[in-house]
Amino acid sequence: MSSVRTGSQDNRKLALESAAFGVGYTAVLIWSGTALVASFGQGQAGPYWPAIPQLRTDTTGIIAFLVAIVSLVVSRYLQLRRRSGAPVPPVAGPAGVVAAQAIAETAAVLGTGLVAYLSLNAVTHPETLRLQVTHLLPWPSEGTVRVIGLGVCLAAVATSRYLRATANRVSQAAEVPEEADVKADIVA
Repeated sequence: MSSVRTGSQDNRKLALESAAFGVGYTAVLIWSGTALVASFGQGQAGPYWPAIPQLRTDTTGIIAFLVAIVSLVVSRYLQLRRRSGAPVPPVAGPAGVVAAQAIAETAAVLGTGLVAYLSLNAVTHPETLRLQVTHLLPWPSEGTVRVIGLGVCLAAVATSRYLRATANRVSQAAEVPEEADVKADIVA
C-alpha cells in the first residue's frame, strides 16, 4: 500500500516538474518573440496579442521572462531532487544546495539569452543602450542590464561548476569507505 502511495506521489511530483518545465519553455518562447520584435520591429509598444490590447509587447516580454525564471528553477529543482537516487550523476546534498544548483543553471541559460538579446539590440539600434530597459521602471538602462547579465552569467556558471564538482567529490568520498570496509572484510 505504501508503494502505491509513493508511486502516486512520485507521479504527482513528476507531473508538477513537467508542467513547470512546459510553462517555462513556453515563457522563453514568448520572451524570445518579444525580443525579436524589440530588435527588428517598429511597433514594440503595440499589443502582443490583439485580444488584450492593453498588454504591450514589451510588458509581455518582461512578464514572460519573470515567469520563465520561476518555472524553470522549480522544474530543475524537482528534476535534480528526483535524480538524486538515480544512477545518473546526482547533485548530492541538502535541499538548499540542490536549489542553488537549480537557480545557477537557470540563471546561466536565461542570462545568456538576455545578454544575446541586448547585444543584438546594440547592433540593430545602439541608441537604445542608454534608454531605460522598460517603461515600468526609471532605471536601469539596457546597457546596464547587459553588464548585469554578464555578471549573472559569470556567477551562475562558476557556481554551477563548483556545486557539480563538490557533489561528485562528496559522492566519491562516500563510496571509498564502503569499498575499504569490503576489502577489510575480505582480508579478515
